[in-house]
Amino acid sequence: METVINDEVVLDEQMKELVENQRKYFNTNATLSAQFRIEQLKKLKKLLVEHEEDMHQAIYNDFSKSKYENQLVEYYPLLDEIDVAIKNVRKWMKHKSVKTNLFNFPGKSYIVPEPLGVSLVIGAWNLPYNLSLTPLIGSMVAGNTTILKPSELPVETSAIMTKIINGNFDPNYLKVVEGAIPETTALLKQRFDKIFFTGSPMVGKIVNRAAAEHLTNVTLELGGKNPSIFTKGSNLKMSVKRMIWARFVNSGQFCITADYALVHKDIKEEFLTLAVEEIEKNDFSIENDNFVQIINERNFDRVVGLIDPEKVYYGGTYDREKRIINPTIMHNVSLEDAVMQEEIFGPVLPVIEYETLDEAFEIVKSFEKPLAAYLFSSDSSIKERFLKEIPFGNGAINDCVMQISNPNIPFGGVGNSGMGRYHGKYSFECFSNFKGILDKPTSLETNLKYYGYSEKQLKVIKALG
Repeated sequence: METVINDEVVLDEQMKELVENQRKYFNTNATLSAQFRIEQLKKLKKLLVEHEEDMHQAIYNDFSKSKYENQLVEYYPLLDEIDVAIKNVRKWMKHKSVKTNLFNFPGKSYIVPEPLGVSLVIGAWNLPYNLSLTPLIGSMVAGNTTILKPSELPVETSAIMTKIINGNFDPNYLKVVEGAIPETTALLKQRFDKIFFTGSPMVGKIVNRAAAEHLTNVTLELGGKNPSIFTKGSNLKMSVKRMIWARFVNSGQFCITADYALVHKDIKEEFLTLAVEEIEKNDFSIENDNFVQIINERNFDRVVGLIDPEKVYYGGTYDREKRIINPTIMHNVSLEDAVMQEEIFGPVLPVIEYETLDEAFEIVKSFEKPLAAYLFSSDSSIKERFLKEIPFGNGAINDCVMQISNPNIPFGGVGNSGMGRYHGKYSFECFSNFKGILDKPTSLETNLKYYGYSEKQLKVIKALG
């Protein structure tokens, strides 16, 4: 017991020193110029390109994920995020002029972006590069120093990110801290200016409570039961094609994929037939470079436990030794079934039949607000109702998950699925403070605000108001 306590104290002191050193470095103003930020981003991109094959091998060792899938969902989006940041950082950093009201005439008003300071980024295991390095890029372009804590579950990807960053950047500017719960706990005891966390709502609450102790600005990217609603009259063949790819990419271990399908009763049989055809056409498997392992045995057992054999329409087979769950469709699913009680995070698609749009919307709203939601419909009035009546963080109409690939769209959750936005300029904003400034000359002044109030003054103030 004494050893555990001593180890905890040592770890706390190490993290305290790391944060203090980053704060000292930040206070030298070294990170403030656009040139510094651009140079560091270019350096990171160069390192990612140099280590591309190492990164592919590392993620293959963790998930059996092919380089093709890694390039598609993790590697190329990172390079694009860096390019967007480099191209726009000078524009994003500029003072933005805003209108000045008559009461403050003569004067000008503007908004000044500034970095928050020392950031902590806690990454997730399911897309370990994308969900660790994308927020890191946001912190860098905003001019912060950053400590990155990647998930410990994918060991090889954590190690390669540590090698790339810790072997090439000043630890007072960027530093990767590897480890598990003890290291994360020790970090969360420290005072940061920004904490960015990607993971489950349960752990998000822990992070938020820790941040509250220091009144630290927090962004939480969490998850939920993401619906995909299929209506009559939609292009069902194309809709199913897009949704099936999105549902089983990364073996369903994707926080914004469709967690369940709500299908109108009149098209349910056609939907199921097309879904099976699409799965078999893709022939999802590690050998075909389009499927991956479940991250570990614990998650494998959890996902398998959600499958009701009596409700399996297709699939339902698995191999625990290889950590593979084959694409599975369940039908005749009710809201009481285990598969509807939590986010699945695996290659299982429950299908629920509905009769009216009101019924479908009621089902969606019976859950916490989802991170993403999808509608497949050609009816403009249904699209409008979907956007107006269903609360969710981000989503798509007649597609699935592809909104994440557009850096011009803010990405984030709402309510139980998270708080805050990032990607592109929204990453810059996420890691910045915006100072509102009123700048007045001293050559002219009115007496309206000064003592000696009169009815005449009040009338003038009302007129200016």
